[in-house]
Amino acid sequence: METKHYNVFVIGSGIAGQTAAKACLEAGLSVAISDKREFGGTCSTRGCDPKKVLIQFADLVQNAKQLKNLGIKKTPKVKWKTVQKFKKSFTKPVPVNTEKTLKDLGIYHQSPKFKNENELVVEGKTISADTFVIATGYVARDLEFKGADVLKTSDTILKLKKIPKSAVFIGSGYVGMEFCYMLSTLGCKVTMVEVGERALAPFDAFLVEKLTEVLEKNGVKFIFNATPTKVEKRKKNKKLTYEKDGKTKTVKARKIFNTAGRVPAIDKLDLENANIKADETGILVNDFMQSVSHENVYACGDVSSKSLPLTPLSGLQGYIAGHNIVNGNKKEFQDPLVPSVVFTKPQLASVGYSEEEAKSRYKNVVVYKGDASEWYNAKKENAEAYAYKILVNERTKKIVGAHLLSSQANETINIFATAINNDMTVDDFKKMIFTYPSYANDLKSMLKDED
Repeated sequence: METKHYNVFVIGSGIAGQTAAKACLEAGLSVAISDKREFGGTCSTRGCDPKKVLIQFADLVQNAKQLKNLGIKKTPKVKWKTVQKFKKSFTKPVPVNTEKTLKDLGIYHQSPKFKNENELVVEGKTISADTFVIATGYVARDLEFKGADVLKTSDTILKLKKIPKSAVFIGSGYVGMEFCYMLSTLGCKVTMVEVGERALAPFDAFLVEKLTEVLEKNGVKFIFNATPTKVEKRKKNKKLTYEKDGKTKTVKARKIFNTAGRVPAIDKLDLENANIKADETGILVNDFMQSVSHENVYACGDVSSKSLPLTPLSGLQGYIAGHNIVNGNKKEFQDPLVPSVVFTKPQLASVGYSEEEAKSRYKNVVVYKGDASEWYNAKKENAEAYAYKILVNERTKKIVGAHLLSSQANETINIFATAINNDMTVDDFKKMIFTYPSYANDLKSMLKDED
């Protein structure tokens, strides 16, 4: 069988893979790209973008609930089929449009397997390349207990034909919490089962506790320190068995979802055949996004061992990988300051150091922490929670971390990101003028010492 050769072969068609591929193509290199799923990657087809389309309808319902009897007579009813149709207007064009933008590339609709350090097999064909780019992203973590294979993932949630009467989520990371919020707000009886002692472990505990309380008030049942052991199918429901405090317990629901986290999508690539080293963080790469064990392999996006699995970073890493393939290793990846958000309501957002990180890094840290639920912006919305924690290096007075819980935290956290990026002190920040009344203006009030 004849071996087809390309200068560059890219595995994965998300933003990281696309960016790297286009950079190489524009430099006149022959490029091919493959993906085992629809072209376009997770974020635009089955992740961030469609998720936000759906969640905004839960936000609408939640807003109405908060203002019920304050001018709203009845909570609106959501026509879920129409909502799903609207969502598809965003996701359906993505694969075709992506392939159109990559029309000058060799395109393969399958996940390849490395045959050796210079070749891989895809669609039954042997392909060789001067350079390989791995940009396969993340996949749901496999759970290893009896019946776990029947669990559904976030892919299923995004395609639900109707809101289920009941649901169990195994895992309370940001994906689980966001969909837990969405389904519970739209009328589903939700149970969250978590092996740890609290939800959203990477986020600030003070704010997570308040968010958890809000969801509990809205009917979500949280079961912490619980270890799932078995899932069984029933006539209408599924039954989850778990261990807690040395006792065996069960919970039933129409749907049970695996939201126990996501891991680098590398298991199917046969990386060992090509001497490509990887661990639980992904493909091990240096600052050039180049494999530490194979000089002709680059990895970018979620699947690389560098930084957080977020879309803006994927594009940046894809650009760096593509540039270095074309021009030699000249551009290095440096971890940027990255804000992150949990799109519940209220939203939970974070940027910079956590309190623990700040205190381990600086001799003295000023912690501005408070409940702002009695502030104007929260009261006018009849919001169920509004809180903050801001961290400042006492010596320099510079802001080094910010954590927000509010209905607009996804936007206002960017203001703190700008402040930290520009080494702003508390006094610098307070001198800024924002619109009033606004959540942005509240940020200055968060930096006031208690009387």
